[in-house]
Amino acid sequence: MSKVALLAGTTGLIGSQLLDLLLKNDAYSSVVAISRKPLAITHPKLNNIVCELSAIPTALQTVKCNDVFCCLGTTMRKAKTKEAFRAVDYDAPLALAQVAKQNGATKYLLVSALGANKNSSIFYNQVKGEVEEAISKIGFDSFHILQPSLLTGPRQEQRTGEEAAQTFYKIFGFLIPKKYASIESIKVARALVAYAQQTTPGQHIHSSIEMQAF
Repeated sequence: MSKVALLAGTTGLIGSQLLDLLLKNDAYSSVVAISRKPLAITHPKLNNIVCELSAIPTALQTVKCNDVFCCLGTTMRKAKTKEAFRAVDYDAPLALAQVAKQNGATKYLLVSALGANKNSSIFYNQVKGEVEEAISKIGFDSFHILQPSLLTGPRQEQRTGEEAAQTFYKIFGFLIPKKYASIESIKVARALVAYAQQTTPGQHIHSSIEMQAF
């Protein structure tokens, strides 16, 4: 039976590559993609819903789907305040989960981060851990949490800090434990599609090392 995929974070590094994979995948008859601005691509299977993240509950009120892919995320440098960061990395993913569950979704796949921990002293990791826990309580049949390390790939936006880190990894990568090794964004996108086809219920946490295989 063909499924409907719901994707948030379509213009990011992972989300843009995931959208392409989902549109090409025969497991999905339709792909609902949320974005703040109209997407530049068109496809017979694509339903692009344009809305602000704060409007997700209203915009998706009647949207039915099976598998939910959340690739939302920002940085403190871009968000500028903790409140703005939390709106993107906590409020929006949770709102997406709540409305999707109400509309029949059974599977939720969240791109989190290595080091996510609600008790962390690092704000970024703390928020990632908090949203993992909040979504785990909603009751999806399957909840997949992906925790990649530093991402590499063709970003549409430039992130100076990440560029410096990527250069460091290229030069000194052999000294870094595999757990912390950078990972190509396309591998995470492929992993998302693969995990979505699994039928094992419950919560599953996928490490960056595991995703390197894709």
